[in-house]
Amino acid sequence: MKKIIITIDGPAASGKGRIAKYVAKEYNFIHIDSGLLYRKIAKLLIDKKTDLKKSNQVKQILIKNNNFSLRDNNNLRNEHIGRASSIIAKMNFVRNHVNKQQILLTEQKTNKKGFVIDGRDIGSVVFKNADLKLFIDVNPNVRAKRRHKQLIDLGEKSIYAKILKEIKLRDKQDIIRLNSPLVVPKGAHIIDNSKSFNKTLIKINHLIGQIT
Repeated sequence: MKKIIITIDGPAASGKGRIAKYVAKEYNFIHIDSGLLYRKIAKLLIDKKTDLKKSNQVKQILIKNNNFSLRDNNNLRNEHIGRASSIIAKMNFVRNHVNKQQILLTEQKTNKKGFVIDGRDIGSVVFKNADLKLFIDVNPNVRAKRRHKQLIDLGEKSIYAKILKEIKLRDKQDIIRLNSPLVVPKGAHIIDNSKSFNKTLIKINHLIGQIT
């Protein structure tokens, strides 16, 4: 039986991960977090004191360490790793590597009903033929407030104005980058996640109900 693939695209801190986790639990899907894979690579490079401006160094370490699990942990969610992952995500060979890893993960045998993958080019580049494509849209100010609270809850020092500035900068970089820029994928349903999360889930459940 063919496995269902649902993609969730959107800018940083739009709630893609939270929505994907809900879908995975509610519908018995495997959740693949592309941002987590980039963060794991970024942490590895930081731990090895790699100069992120030297692509050859990054490439060599990636070749030697190309097996990353989907297990999450809070120490990957800090802003230092976030900034590093944003830098390496602009490198073609890093994106190609992560994209291939995601495709391979969806080809593995599993008793789950399908896969839900979230990121910033999942429906536009990696899984163009997904059964359902979602694009999560949230006002930058709302995203900054949510990210600020998340960091405070994790015990990090966080300044709202700085978070808002970094989110706007990351949005700009994601939109104008040459390799896999942030766009609304063809055929995607745009979901406004600025207000009640429950209202967001009502819309998503309705869409998933049409394909399951």
